[in-house]
Amino acid sequence: MMETKAMRASHTTLALAAILALGACGPVNRGLESVNQPVVQRTDYVFDVGGYGLTATEQQRLADWFDALQLRYGDRVSIDTRGGDDSARAAIAAVVARYGILLSDTAPVTQGSDQISGVRVVVSRSSASVPDCPNWSRASQPDFAASTMSNYGCATNTNLAAMVADPADLIQGRVSDGNDPLTISRAIKTYREKEPTGGQDLKEEEASGGGE
Repeated sequence: MMETKAMRASHTTLALAAILALGACGPVNRGLESVNQPVVQRTDYVFDVGGYGLTATEQQRLADWFDALQLRYGDRVSIDTRGGDDSARAAIAAVVARYGILLSDTAPVTQGSDQISGVRVVVSRSSASVPDCPNWSRASQPDFAASTMSNYGCATNTNLAAMVADPADLIQGRVSDGNDPLTISRAIKTYREKEPTGGQDLKEEEASGGGE
């Protein structure tokens, strides 16, 4: 009988040790800031064109390349002119403007940029994701460290990374250009409140009895 109690005590001790070991796995976070944060990655795509002017053929090749990349909002387009001059900048800007995008002021350093003989167009595309989510590396119970769950913040930050239009905004927010939101929304307010064309003439005709 004593031997059975000793075995039970031993098994209980091993079970408690296993629980404590599992409870100690994973990062300890006693704050309210999630350890699962979005990570932004940037990929640079390059396209070399003639350095002196831009022929119609080159413009079409550039447009086809943009279509193949599915150029969209959030992409940054810049020009590296170390291999030529700025004569092609206006033509390239015109092609880029078709996609509702403006040229960036500076171009990132790309591989072989010091050896190009013309002008290099660089499209920088960023993507955001939250690595290791869902994160169940730490057991929720028992928790003797009084920490938040290891999976805390995964859902919110993953949704944020998926919905943000420009992932680069997660690194550095936009700087205000001084535009007043009330001024920006004035056109929308006017559009919503303005009567349809001919509505005033119809009211005047009804008031004069012309509609009978």
